[in-house]
Amino acid sequence: MKHRLLALNLLLVGALIYAGFQFHARRIAAQGREASTLNRKVAPLAPPALAPLPMPLAVMPSAYVTVAQNDLFDQSRNPNVPIDLPPPPPPLKDPPPLPYFHGMMNIGDGPIAIMSKTGSGAQEAVHVGGMIGEFKLLDFNLKEITLEWDGRVIHKRSEDMPKEEVALRPLADFPGSNGFTPMPGLPSPPQPAPQFSEKGPGPDNGNAYRPCQVGDNSPNGAIADGYRKSVRVNPFGSECHWEAVGK
Repeated sequence: MKHRLLALNLLLVGALIYAGFQFHARRIAAQGREASTLNRKVAPLAPPALAPLPMPLAVMPSAYVTVAQNDLFDQSRNPNVPIDLPPPPPPLKDPPPLPYFHGMMNIGDGPIAIMSKTGSGAQEAVHVGGMIGEFKLLDFNLKEITLEWDGRVIHKRSEDMPKEEVALRPLADFPGSNGFTPMPGLPSPPQPAPQFSEKGPGPDNGNAYRPCQVGDNSPNGAIADGYRKSVRVNPFGSECHWEAVGK
């Protein structure tokens, strides 16, 4: 039994040695074929003669008129699509003349602006948030005034606000002069008793007081329609308004 195993082992060793020699021989042959293939010189072929390409024609817009006139992305199949522009916004309106600013005062219930609609109009005491004509008073001080008109905010320096210009007039222009101008050295003509014109308080403008009307020369303290006339003298002149009786 041992002799058979020994013979079998010797046979396997011999087969391995034979296989190794065959592998080595084939490897040497493959390396030789690779070297001969890589070292073989190949003669390059002559390049073929190429004819020059024809020059392309110049691009002309007229060649694409048919394409433009048959635009598939427009129902009119016309490239000249009318564009409806929105109407221009209406022009801004010019604000009316600004009210006159005569000064400000504070008598204990907050600052009050002394204003009038016109230069010859009656002065009104306007609080912040009150109306003077078509304007709403938003804020004010001695340097700057802020008004609102038609939704627009107007900032003005107090010195740029309209000022009342007082011009000298002859005596004949004043009421009670009867059209006479006294000559030097002559006594003045007798003056009639003053006539009072009680027009009562002005319309309600949203302020605590109602303004005095133009031409109302009723005395201070006069009562009309449940309101008492109050005339106060301040460094900027006189301020006139009607306040409810009992306030």
